[in-house]
Amino acid sequence: MPQWHGDSRKRKPTGGRRKAFRGKRAYEMGSEPTETIVGETKLRKRRGRGGSSKVRLLTWNYANVTDPATGKTQKVEIKRVTRNPANPDYQRRGVITRGAVIETSLGQATVVSRPGQDGTVNAILTQKA
Repeated sequence: MPQWHGDSRKRKPTGGRRKAFRGKRAYEMGSEPTETIVGETKLRKRRGRGGSSKVRLLTWNYANVTDPATGKTQKVEIKRVTRNPANPDYQRRGVITRGAVIETSLGQATVVSRPGQDGTVNAILTQKA
């Protein structure tokens, strides 16, 4: 079900409601977030605005982890989601979003990509194992 991302629900500086000057538009339409979790690879391709395509990761179990000390990047398996400051519920469910802390064989890493929109999990190593 699409979500509407219009902004005619704003209020005036006095606190009164603004009257809608037009109806909804197709370019204000959004969608539900893709909540990527750790598991066997499952992805969906979606059409973006202007005909571009987006790859949405539903489940994924690898991450491209960069060590900032050496500048080296490796593809490693994700063990679990340690922390997700975006949402306490995401932390319990193990949802990977930007800013989530994941545990890998190299150590703990922070996710810097947006898996639900970019189609990949890129992370920077924060603590070595």
